[in-house]
Amino acid sequence: MKQHELFPASPEEVPEDHLRAKGHATIAGVDEAGRGPLAGPVVAAAVILPPHRSFEGLTDSKQLRPARREALYHEILEYAIDTGIGIASPEEIDRLNILQASLLAMRRAVEQLTQIPDMLLIDGLYTIPDVSYPQQALVKGDLRSPSIAAASILAKVHRDRLMQQLHEMYPVYGWNRNKGYPTHAHYEALRRFGPTPHHRRSFRLNIRE
Repeated sequence: MKQHELFPASPEEVPEDHLRAKGHATIAGVDEAGRGPLAGPVVAAAVILPPHRSFEGLTDSKQLRPARREALYHEILEYAIDTGIGIASPEEIDRLNILQASLLAMRRAVEQLTQIPDMLLIDGLYTIPDVSYPQQALVKGDLRSPSIAAASILAKVHRDRLMQQLHEMYPVYGWNRNKGYPTHAHYEALRRFGPTPHHRRSFRLNIRE
C-alpha cells in the first residue's frame, strides 16, 4: 500500500486533462462510501467517464442534496463508459480494519470493470494493493476529479439503498435516516436492543452493559 499524491499543485487542475495530455486514454475514478458508520458495509465504485461529456453539478456526493445525487446517479449510469461496484462486509471491516476493508472494496469495484483502464485515480492518500493497473492517489479527489466524483455518487447511492433494505429488516435503528452513522437515536437503539449482525463490532458502539 503506497501513500502518494499525484497532483499537489493547483486544486483547479483537472487530473483527467493532465493524464490525457500524457497519453492515458481510459481513466477510472475510484471512491468509497461508508467508512464512518457503526453499521452496514463499506461500498466502493469505479467509473470511467466519456472524455468529452460534462455532468452538471458533479462533485463530492456528500455536498449534494439526495434528489440531485439520485439524478446524477442515473445520468452517470446512462453515459459512463464503464462502472463497477465493490463491497466489504461488516465482518471484513472488523477483521481487516476500516482502511483495509475500504481498499478491498475499491479493488473489488475495479475488478468489476469490463473495460481495461490505463490509469486509476483513487480518492485519498492510498493506492489499492494487489491491483495491476497504474494508479495514483489524489487527496480531495472527489472535489478535483470528475471521475472520482462520479464514483463517490455511485458508491453513496448504492450504499444508501442497501441501508434502506436493512432498515426494513431492523427498523428500530433508523437506518433509513442515519444510514448507519452514529446518531443519538442510533446509540439509543443500540443500548435498548443491542447490536445486529450488520453492526461493526470493532467500532465504539457505546452499549451499556
